[in-house]
Amino acid sequence: MQDAAFRTLLYRYFFFGWLFKDMNRGSLFERAAAWRHNREQARWLPTYMRRWMWCGAAFYALGGFVELMLHLPGASAFFYVPSAISVPVNAVIAAAWLGFKAMPGPV
Repeated sequence: MQDAAFRTLLYRYFFFGWLFKDMNRGSLFERAAAWRHNREQARWLPTYMRRWMWCGAAFYALGGFVELMLHLPGASAFFYVPSAISVPVNAVIAAAWLGFKAMPGPV
């Protein structure tokens, strides 16, 4: 039981989809309420960006350490790939955050 709870916490630490409600369902009033909820939850997106940025930087540093100090360039890819993946993830989070700040609500 603790194992499942830890996985859930780990998922929620890195992925933000659970914070938001679906705006494509319900009446106009329900969609407007979901939009307001999502705009309020968007305040957490910079926190997720920082988490991904720090993890990406840590993996990059580990990759550099493995490559330069341990002289294992093949093994350093194990750390460089997650570091590289953090860049587009941060771009998606930034686009979502800017979209919630700039776009008007449902009509």
